[in-house]
Amino acid sequence: MRPKPFQVFFLLLSCAKDINAHTWVEQLSVIAPNGTFVGAPGYPRGNVLRTASDFSDTTMTFLIPPSSRANVTLVLPSDKLCKDTQQERTQTAGSPRLQANAGDAVALRYQENGHVTLPWNQPGKPANRGTVYVYGTTKPKVGEKILDVHGVWNSDGTGGDGRGVLLSKQNFDDGRCYQINSGNISQARQQEYPHQANQLMGADMWCQQDIKLPSTAPTSKLYTLYWVWDWPTLPGVDPTYPHGKTEIYTTCMDVDVMASTSQKIGNTREEGYVTGQDLNKAAIPSEFDNLDDVPVATGTTVHPSSQPSSAIPYAPESASTLYLTSTEVVRVITVTAWKTTEKTVTVGGCEAIPTGTPIPRGSKRLKRKDWMA
Repeated sequence: MRPKPFQVFFLLLSCAKDINAHTWVEQLSVIAPNGTFVGAPGYPRGNVLRTASDFSDTTMTFLIPPSSRANVTLVLPSDKLCKDTQQERTQTAGSPRLQANAGDAVALRYQENGHVTLPWNQPGKPANRGTVYVYGTTKPKVGEKILDVHGVWNSDGTGGDGRGVLLSKQNFDDGRCYQINSGNISQARQQEYPHQANQLMGADMWCQQDIKLPSTAPTSKLYTLYWVWDWPTLPGVDPTYPHGKTEIYTTCMDVDVMASTSQKIGNTREEGYVTGQDLNKAAIPSEFDNLDDVPVATGTTVHPSSQPSSAIPYAPESASTLYLTSTEVVRVITVTAWKTTEKTVTVGGCEAIPTGTPIPRGSKRLKRKDWMA
């Protein structure tokens, strides 16, 4: 069967992409009880559409720590969580906020840009291609600091200053997404997850993170979401970064929580997920089936297909990132291919004090509660 001109155009466009391009949440959609996207999509704060004349990756990507910092493993207390263009809860023309009901399931979609399907191009990265987190709050701050939120807010809403909660934590690689390229992972996924090329994604299949808004989110108000992609480079692998590298990307966005329940989403899913539907507008089944669960502190499941080619060596070495939180106390996040652990260290010879006990691999996940707003 000969490809259509439309498909050929996007195939060429995808192949011409810079695989070093980075990632942000491009679009949000409400998910119906059968797993299908419904209603009008929403967009991040200060969004610049790919069709805009002034679009470039730099208009939407936000890196922590900044590339200008000499110590590429250091995150400072002054580092902001949101890009300057996303500090305020404002939208650009043509990129409205998502409208949803409290308790709705929502898909956040982003491009993998070769980070999943060409893993050997970024040596020293975790096999799950990093971990993505979504935090939610009704009380965002202008100038929000990343160290006040990331790794601090928890699923119970008791972490940090108590202003927000951890809604979701999962692998960057959702197990299905791909960029069109000649890599073995992409080729396999194109066969397993074929879809019709469209103007939004082209021939690529975007990754997604499916979350559930709290059923207690107040109506007729905005609910803020912070998306954080933690993608460290392990030490001793990439000669450019012999001590490793901290690499975190964020997207900040808001949802209009509506009083209407006309879309019949809510907390009911009588229909159940419908298999065989159009993948251009469908949730990830494994994520959709676990919307009420948030992983406890540690542990991620690595999709076998996201492992580098057998010809590319990969070792589950660990990387420790120094997070300076005061002149005397630092927080150290240690990342391996399979888990993340955290401890607080007092500078000056004192012993490290763990802030949490690692959960054994294979343990059940924490059942999420309906948090108070």
